[in-house]
Amino acid sequence: MVDILLPALGETLYMSLLSTFFAVVIGFILAITLMLTSQGGLRENQKIYAVLDMIINTLRSFPFIILMIVLFPLTKFLIGKSIGTTAAIIPLTIGAAPFIARLIESALKEVDSGVVEAAKSFGASDAQIIFKVMCVEALPSIISAITLTLITVIGFSAMAGAVGGGGLGDVAIKYGYYRFQTDTMIYTVIILIALVQGVQSLGDYLYKITKK
Repeated sequence: MVDILLPALGETLYMSLLSTFFAVVIGFILAITLMLTSQGGLRENQKIYAVLDMIINTLRSFPFIILMIVLFPLTKFLIGKSIGTTAAIIPLTIGAAPFIARLIESALKEVDSGVVEAAKSFGASDAQIIFKVMCVEALPSIISAITLTLITVIGFSAMAGAVGGGGLGDVAIKYGYYRFQTDTMIYTVIILIALVQGVQSLGDYLYKITKK
């Protein structure tokens, strides 16, 4: 049992952590662009905002299992295969990036406008206002957004097992469902719960530190 569950846990962590990292990078770029081009933003541009807004909303509307299937051709083009643990990183990233983009955008919008205006009055550049003022002020909320995204990606990675993505979801389906090994299914669920609890606890700890 252990020789099945441990490698599956490693695959789940591999998929989830890498996908979350790439999703955070992409989502951060999208969120900043949305903030800059939004109405009243530092570089207001309604056309760019409308296009990005539509793309993000479209990607967020896809159920993940369907998104994985739709992205099979892209995944195969990028890494040479459409199934497997590494292949699952592509749809996991694309599925999570719009999600965290919205969360980071919301976190940045919560920054007191007075702080931004004060930075402007001191002659701060747009980059300084974004990275040294808004991101610093919104850091606790951004940490919460990343935590929530990682937990969501862990859930997505379990669904990836349904289409050959590997990980704990794959074990649950192969052994727990198809072979009627209820104990394997239970162990898989317990590990996923423990993993999510650990991520949430770490996120809460980092939030409290940055909130002080």
